[in-house]
Amino acid sequence: MPPVTPPGYRSTIAALAVGQLIAWAALYYAFSSFVLPMQHDFGWSKPETMGAFTLGLAVWGVTSYAAGAAIDQGHGRWVMTVGAALAGIGFLLWSQVHTLTLLYLAWAVLGAAMAMTLYDPAFAVLTKRFPDHYREGITSLTLVGGFASTLSFPVVAWLIATWGWRVALGAIGIALLFGVAPLHAWALQGPDTPSRAPAHDMADDATLHEALRHRSFWLLTITFTLYAFVSAALWAHVMPAFAAKGTSEAQALTVVMWVGPAQVAGRVVYLWLGRFVTQRTLGLVVLAGTPLSLALFGLADHLAGLLAFAVLFGISNGLSTIVRGNVVPEYFGREHVGRISGAMSGIALISRAAAPLAAAWLLLALPGYREVMLVLAALGVGSWLAFALARPPQR
Repeated sequence: MPPVTPPGYRSTIAALAVGQLIAWAALYYAFSSFVLPMQHDFGWSKPETMGAFTLGLAVWGVTSYAAGAAIDQGHGRWVMTVGAALAGIGFLLWSQVHTLTLLYLAWAVLGAAMAMTLYDPAFAVLTKRFPDHYREGITSLTLVGGFASTLSFPVVAWLIATWGWRVALGAIGIALLFGVAPLHAWALQGPDTPSRAPAHDMADDATLHEALRHRSFWLLTITFTLYAFVSAALWAHVMPAFAAKGTSEAQALTVVMWVGPAQVAGRVVYLWLGRFVTQRTLGLVVLAGTPLSLALFGLADHLAGLLAFAVLFGISNGLSTIVRGNVVPEYFGREHVGRISGAMSGIALISRAAAPLAAAWLLLALPGYREVMLVLAALGVGSWLAFALARPPQR
């Protein structure tokens, strides 16, 4: 039997980009669209229902290292294909729920699927397979993935309005199981080995054990942990924060709609000009934009200021994903990128899971959302400082 010829660079990128678009739209953005229909049918409280998504985020964090380790061992195709299949099974299970226990079980499965499909595993696979072009590949994936929220909300709303929420979940599950999983299996044929001989000495690449002993690992972990907390807290509370300002729902939606296009626009500019900027420089600029945007949101009382927040936050959020994907191989090498990225992401994702509830507790201790946003801005400054102190290790 002749050896398998893997698809080329462009075909692999295109297939993974489509997979990321659908996976992010389904696994990360779709949940909120099903909250009200489930509450209507079952009478569950919002905390009870939201707890399922929190569990999913927590499982995502706990299982990230295992997914990264499997990719380092050459099982990238298996990880991403099984991850997409698990996502489909999780949605099909969700479509049959009648109890909170089954809903939570479905989201435990979906949390594991997140760890095996969303960005980090794709970044690790690209870094290993295409060491000469992984930065461009990561940028392309995030460029397409940036449209996930734009795809998710109207499509899910149409599915629910047309066939009901259970059929909508089933349709998403089928798309993941019979669409994305085979796409990953096709795109990642062959071993996770470089398409060209690496120009650098792999012996210089840090293992996870070596990375854990370097302060830059912990500073970068602090960077992305604080960033994940701030971002998750903002998205969980953004609509109530608008309401607290007296902003109408129509105006709030107008503002939020600008985040996605700004995110994609920032990535497009980086695709053209990124080769002239180091990841450290990009990170310093991007991570400075986040606390500035949050402070602007907290203090702004007019639509113009809120629109400025949306554009600045969107650009910063869009480019921070690229920084996270590129800085680990740049600092620690490519050989063990799956384990190192998985360890960092696991800690950050636990923080993301806790953020919505922690922000709600913070709101009880402070006068209102203005002060909460300023606290989040201060945490964003902490994220920037940690990144500024994280110098590339000498290898």
